[in-house]
Amino acid sequence: MSVSKKIILGVTGSIAAHKAADLASLLTKARCDVRVVMTADAQRFITPLPFKTLTRNPVVTDLYDEDEGWKPMHIELADAADLLLLAPATANLIAKLAHGLADDALSCMALALNPQAKILIAPAMNGKMWQHAATQANVKLLKNRGAEFIGPDEGMLSCGYEGVGRLWPVDQISKRALQLLR
Repeated sequence: MSVSKKIILGVTGSIAAHKAADLASLLTKARCDVRVVMTADAQRFITPLPFKTLTRNPVVTDLYDEDEGWKPMHIELADAADLLLLAPATANLIAKLAHGLADDALSCMALALNPQAKILIAPAMNGKMWQHAATQANVKLLKNRGAEFIGPDEGMLSCGYEGVGRLWPVDQISKRALQLLR
């Protein structure tokens, strides 16, 4: 795979956000150009520094982050992306995407995404949140629009419950992302 494959890795506010650093590393090692976009809530769990170091790219943390050029950063990245990978994706982000809400850099990029780009969503949340009718309706809506979901996995959740809601293993998320880019 050439280095030309561009991935936006959206990281949201889940305890699993720290696992996204390993995902960014795997994708960078696979010669992808990984651009990390973190929500404000994601930054409560992990700082941008590991992502910047692992991807060798600046990390977008705000809608108004700008590079040198004239084009807004969120539009520039959305135009160039081959894949939008959301890992971990919270119920909040899934709802925003399903209903077209765009109040931060990540949700704006998702709305402005290059129509040829693929979308891979790796949910991570409390099991009751995942199984809630609203979340399931949002997932169905996004699938109907062409988004693909990987996970969530079952096991011990950070909230202390056992069940579905864990982030899918990052090596498997990476593998699927690379398959979608072929």
